[in-house]
Amino acid sequence: MPYTCFDVDVADGVAHLVLKRADELNTMTPEFWRELPEIVRGLSASGEARAVVLSSTGRHFTAGMDLSVFTGQSSLLGAAPADAELGRQRSQLRLSAALLQESFTALERARMPVLAAIQGGCVGGGVDMVCACDCRYATSDAFFVIMETNIGMTADVGTLQRLPKLIPEGVAREYAYTGRRMSAQRAVEVGLVNQLFDTHEDLVVGVLEIAAEIAAQSPLAVWGTKEMINYSRDHTVADGLNYVATWQTGMFQGGDMMEAFAAQTDKRDPDYQDLPPEPGFD
Repeated sequence: MPYTCFDVDVADGVAHLVLKRADELNTMTPEFWRELPEIVRGLSASGEARAVVLSSTGRHFTAGMDLSVFTGQSSLLGAAPADAELGRQRSQLRLSAALLQESFTALERARMPVLAAIQGGCVGGGVDMVCACDCRYATSDAFFVIMETNIGMTADVGTLQRLPKLIPEGVAREYAYTGRRMSAQRAVEVGLVNQLFDTHEDLVVGVLEIAAEIAAQSPLAVWGTKEMINYSRDHTVADGLNYVATWQTGMFQGGDMMEAFAAQTDKRDPDYQDLPPEPGFD
């Protein structure tokens, strides 16, 4: 189906999501916040994609939140009746923040890895979004800005929760407190970005190649790997070991390992089954 903010293509197990509002700097309109989780959840539920690449168009990856999110009939900020008690009015804002947060958490919860290909500016909500991805790649002229500090607010859609777990906490604090630009080179140095590319075209081609490598692996093994890394980030080593033991008890049946060994013996690429659709998906 056509989307307002994205072009979507799926081929050979790789889904490519492209932000397509280049003339508007790919700002995050109300449609963006509705479409992104719908697309990602659909891909995850269907099992048709084994890896996702999230890229963009134009000079900048995204300029962040669009003002229409806050104003007008399409606003995502829920409005309680004017005569509602103050606590009930403010509860609507909390629910609205949670709605926006879930749009990016969908990237983290997906059964397949999501790779971000970032060119030019990645500002405000863009940082929230790429922090929820599994890996980040960028052009050499890219930059990152936690813009919220610069406009007098606290970032609330994931940057402050995820970024300090991706890079040294002191570095995350510096850029969050100052609202200063982080260059692509600095992003590589601190581990936010995996690799730099000279041009936007090279970036997209390169990241699609990495996604293809992932898609060639057992999707069940990759899903389990993503699940374990995400879980271990927020739990103790002991908790993580206990969880992976439980996961393996159910998920590891040996079929994909036997296929991998057979492919090596036959000198061919392994042929793994896709993940089954999630219950209730149609």
